[in-house]
Amino acid sequence: MQYNQKAADVAAEVSKAVFGKPQTICTIWMAMLAGGHVLIEDIPGVGKTTLALAFARALELNESRVQFTPDVLPSDIVGFTVFQKETGRLVYHPGSVMCNLFLGDEINRTSSRTQSALLEVMEEGNVTVDGVTHPVPAPFTVIATENPVGAAGTQMLPQSQLDRFTVCVVMGYPDTEAEMQMLAGRGQRTLLEQVHPVANQADLLAMQKEVAGVFIHELMYRYIVDLAQASRKDPRLALGLSPRASLALAGMARAAAYLAGRDFVAPQDVTAVFADVARHRLVLADQAKAGGETVDVVIDDLLRTVPRPRPEKADRHGR
Repeated sequence: MQYNQKAADVAAEVSKAVFGKPQTICTIWMAMLAGGHVLIEDIPGVGKTTLALAFARALELNESRVQFTPDVLPSDIVGFTVFQKETGRLVYHPGSVMCNLFLGDEINRTSSRTQSALLEVMEEGNVTVDGVTHPVPAPFTVIATENPVGAAGTQMLPQSQLDRFTVCVVMGYPDTEAEMQMLAGRGQRTLLEQVHPVANQADLLAMQKEVAGVFIHELMYRYIVDLAQASRKDPRLALGLSPRASLALAGMARAAAYLAGRDFVAPQDVTAVFADVARHRLVLADQAKAGGETVDVVIDDLLRTVPRPRPEKADRHGR
């Protein structure tokens, strides 16, 4: 794993701009290494945008940021074509999504039509405008934020859109020491200026390739499927984990093993990332809501009741 140290350097560099959130940084970094997308759900002012921009700086990624509002159009995202009189041809004008890291601020404050414009690009890595398909640059990651507090002017993301986010993370307030460090940094701009490039686009692609090569034993695949199946059968849930969620869980487990310096997935890699992969995908049944159940309680119960493979059965040789 040639690039493992460089992966650790990226996380350390991002930590210069976001204090006291090492687990959040690690989760987002794992999602990027797995080639996935991230939804950050939290209240305003806790550093969601700063965190995304810090990754762009540390990796020298071409980033694009859109502040979603009700008047943002799908063409602002995917681009549009204009007839060019001189050549008699339609010319494609790229939208904001033509970048390496697309930051969508408050994605739940735009129309469902604009939200759906992200569906194809998040799943396929392409946009189609007037019947012509245009690939987005590689690597490509969407980091979207949403504010769960205050329903005025918001449009809830449909499950089909939520399922395309590999993970959903909640940052929360910083602790006392982290907030004091932030104040000493004199604001977000100064904090971001402390982040320096330690890798580039080619390095990220190489790291993603190494992550994809991390070995998963058949027993670990069985464990992932058993967790997904258990969620679908749980009477407290109206909607369990989709097959896409199982793929996301496997990818995140590979990334967790990679950052831990292993070339194989162990049971603790799956359990460590399960909550972030599952939280936004599970939907409580009405009766469970009335009974005071929460998604986090269901997640804990699934991890507790679904049998884990023995650690010695998870290595590359299946011993």
